[in-house]
Amino acid sequence: MIVDDVQLVVGVDTHVDTHTAALCDVRGRPLAERRVQTTPAGYAEMAAWAHAAAGDTPVVWAVEGTRHYGLGLSRFLASQGQRVVEIDRSRHVGKRRAGKSDPIDAVRAAKEFLAHPNPAEMRADGDREALRVLMVDRDHAVGCARSARAVLTSLIVTAPTELREQLRGLTRSRRPRACAQLHCPEDADRPTRVLHHSLARLGQRILDLTAEIDELEAEISAIVEELAPGMVADEPGLGALSLAQILLSWSHAGRINSEAAFGMLSGTAPVPVSSGRTDRYRLNRLGDRQLNRALHIVATNRMRHHPETVAYMERRRGAGKTDKEIRRCIKRYLARHLYRRLSRLDTTPTKALAGVDTT
Repeated sequence: MIVDDVQLVVGVDTHVDTHTAALCDVRGRPLAERRVQTTPAGYAEMAAWAHAAAGDTPVVWAVEGTRHYGLGLSRFLASQGQRVVEIDRSRHVGKRRAGKSDPIDAVRAAKEFLAHPNPAEMRADGDREALRVLMVDRDHAVGCARSARAVLTSLIVTAPTELREQLRGLTRSRRPRACAQLHCPEDADRPTRVLHHSLARLGQRILDLTAEIDELEAEISAIVEELAPGMVADEPGLGALSLAQILLSWSHAGRINSEAAFGMLSGTAPVPVSSGRTDRYRLNRLGDRQLNRALHIVATNRMRHHPETVAYMERRRGAGKTDKEIRRCIKRYLARHLYRRLSRLDTTPTKALAGVDTT
């Protein structure tokens, strides 16, 4: 299963300081190798090396981590009009009987492309990249706020009785503000003074992080509405944050070539485990787990509040299905439905790729 117009493939094993490339033919046999530094000069050196080795024969670049260590190289190659495809690192797990080295991994990346006739394109830059940065920033802020709340709760548990009774009966939203407004008595001893100051700092930290999270979510919602107008309002159970994660994984029209491929990417397509006289499937634990989580949240919301989904659940229960099996069916339907709707969005390659990905 080889793409018809491919004659040479450059597999690239990417790292933080160096990239190693292997030029391979359509049978996966290495013809030449090169290691360069992860600098603009190194990217230019690798492109020149590939051109000299391949001559006039067009090549396809199979790059690991096009949104991580390989992003700089991928952007450079795309700006030069080269065809760049994304190779999933996780596919290499358990395939290292031939050894482990940068050149071996580079050849393995080329073979990974040759084994799949429809590889994924690079994910888009532009608004999608801005959305990714905002989601990373928000996730970090949420984690910091969660950690601060846990520390605040532990300090309240061990606080003196009077202070503990004053704070632990407050709601989750009121407690940080109450702690931020604490005033230490002037004649307090050192342990009491340190405790009051620590509670005040933690309370203010939580308030600041909460305000920051609200600002980030507002900005995320605005970008989501620009990228997928009306979807949050039209789709029951779908919020801006869930749609943001779905957009990050989907990226742009044409990157994923079918709804079945999107089902595998989201981990919602069941995996066949039939053998002999048995005919069954098991839960798919592969794919993009953040995308799977977003679909799980949407499915759970629909199962609770969407009348049509509730009616569907009753019918399937009557057929002997468990709630877990029903949820899997709903998630698979959502993956199919949302893929088709996203594919109808007006995202031309120029708009989607923001002048970076020209694959």
